[in-house]
Amino acid sequence: MQVTRLDARGLRRFADVRIEPGSGLNLITGDNGAGKTSLLEALHLMAYGRSFRGRVRDGLIRAGDTSLQVFVEWQEAVVREPADGRVADGAAAWSRTRKAGLSHRGSDWSGRLDGEDVGHLGELCAALAVVSFEPGSHALVTGPSEVRRRYLDWGLFHVEQNFLPLWRRYARALKQRNALLKSRTGGKQLDAWDHELADAGEPLSQRRQHYLDALEPGFRELIDRLAPSLGQVHLSYAPGWRRDELSLADALLLARDRDLLAGFTSVGPHRADWRIAIAGLPGREALSRGQAKLVALCALLAQAQDYARQRGEWPVVALDDLASELDRHHQQRVLDYLLETGAQVFVTGTDIPVAVAAANVPITMFHVEHGLVTRI
Repeated sequence: MQVTRLDARGLRRFADVRIEPGSGLNLITGDNGAGKTSLLEALHLMAYGRSFRGRVRDGLIRAGDTSLQVFVEWQEAVVREPADGRVADGAAAWSRTRKAGLSHRGSDWSGRLDGEDVGHLGELCAALAVVSFEPGSHALVTGPSEVRRRYLDWGLFHVEQNFLPLWRRYARALKQRNALLKSRTGGKQLDAWDHELADAGEPLSQRRQHYLDALEPGFRELIDRLAPSLGQVHLSYAPGWRRDELSLADALLLARDRDLLAGFTSVGPHRADWRIAIAGLPGREALSRGQAKLVALCALLAQAQDYARQRGEWPVVALDDLASELDRHHQQRVLDYLLETGAQVFVTGTDIPVAVAAANVPITMFHVEHGLVTRI
């Protein structure tokens, strides 16, 4: 997957900006606050429906503007799908051009994909695959469980076509059950939504578990290559209830009185989490900030690697402020690995990172200054 054009209007410091990236390594330089990260945010917004630095209305829209617009054009592999629905490694047959546009006003949005209006933001997010590593990415290891659930769900959105309807079904049932609990309504209405929640929640949890299990071998290989000093690692999934002892239906029934008192659902996949166990360390809290960043990066790249295995092409990889996030040796290891994959990579920095300068490959360079982007 390769972005060939990125346009943005009303984006932070940019009234109107366009870049046409190269197919390999792209470097975006500029002073602090010049707007380098904003370009990666525009890609992230199209791929996730939000910025990695917060809500759209919290500063992403340029001062004085009522909305921002992002347009992305990219080349995407078209693959032959076998009868079992799984895409074999290297199954890409040809490429096609895709286009997506998003107008966001902070509280509402509108979008188009390949010339057609989209009714759900998830349709845009499922089309363009971008893996972003930025200063807040360590939250994937040290942050709240919601961040780790989003990580699993993003991967499943992209590799299992029927996951999004299942996720929406569960989210709807959870919303309805919570509304009944808040109003202290029990009886047959609550019975019906318990059944719906369990019926969607059991397969949702199973798919998350299987996806995490599938990621683990690649994650271990990346730890060995990019952060060998950490040693052996293991990923484990916590489904959000005692699944080894109870079905979700039974867990909901047992928790009902407590949930009626609290006014919300206390068990289920919306409470799920996954953990990283590292040999020799008592827990993720024992990781230094630098180690947490490396572990998070390995998790993100393992997800990108799995996407490539199942879809026949790599997602776009965006590395914000790489030089300040990783030391020179780890920068070199990461870039060497990514250059081997053939992925399109975006790197930002105030200057040319040492590892980028040492890369013996063509580099497409852009410089950001005073709200303008110049290709060097």
